[in-house]
Amino acid sequence: MTNDEREALIRAHLPLVRKIARRIHRLVPSVDLGDLIGDGSVGLIRAVDNFDPQRGPALEQYARHLIAGSMLNGIRRMDPVSERARRTMRDGEFARYRIASESGYMPSTSELERTRPGFERALLAARRYVPLSLDAPLPEGETLPSDWSSDPASIVTARERQAGVHALVERLPERQRRVVKAYYFSSKSLRDIGRSMSISPQRASQLHLAAMKRLRKACNAAAR
Repeated sequence: MTNDEREALIRAHLPLVRKIARRIHRLVPSVDLGDLIGDGSVGLIRAVDNFDPQRGPALEQYARHLIAGSMLNGIRRMDPVSERARRTMRDGEFARYRIASESGYMPSTSELERTRPGFERALLAARRYVPLSLDAPLPEGETLPSDWSSDPASIVTARERQAGVHALVERLPERQRRVVKAYYFSSKSLRDIGRSMSISPQRASQLHLAAMKRLRKACNAAAR
């Protein structure tokens, strides 16, 4: 292949790079479209240089995989959390929900750490490098002091909302109410709650799930 033929093939497939870049950009809008096109162009050049027509697939089909792979590699390089930590988190969360579905008991992070060393470290790494959104809830266990200099109407609204939640909790059946208060207001684990109520951790988890279902139903009814 001459240099002119190589250049012509690269130019002919640049629209494919832009098409794939726009598709990935819709899925990951935080990534710059220009960066995706740049990474994809590198993949396209590699595809043109390595393409062997004797192996079967057309150049466009072969290039599509290398272009998308190059873009995804670029996204991974931008992630401050290592792929190993991401994999540890995925495996741990999968194990957590498998245990919950089989036994009705949701294990805590520290309990998972005993069987999957490194899970807590992976969660910490992910939380450390994720920017804090002003619109999203705070990470679990994090609080901020009240800002008394803000809009008084917002303060009143927040207080009314908090009072409404407390009122809904007070309407729960006695055992469900005890679980919710201990879990959310006293930061106790379901295992500790079960021990204090002389019930199994599985039963405490079932009461917690039933309370959440009842609270969601009450909140939806109040919003209508």
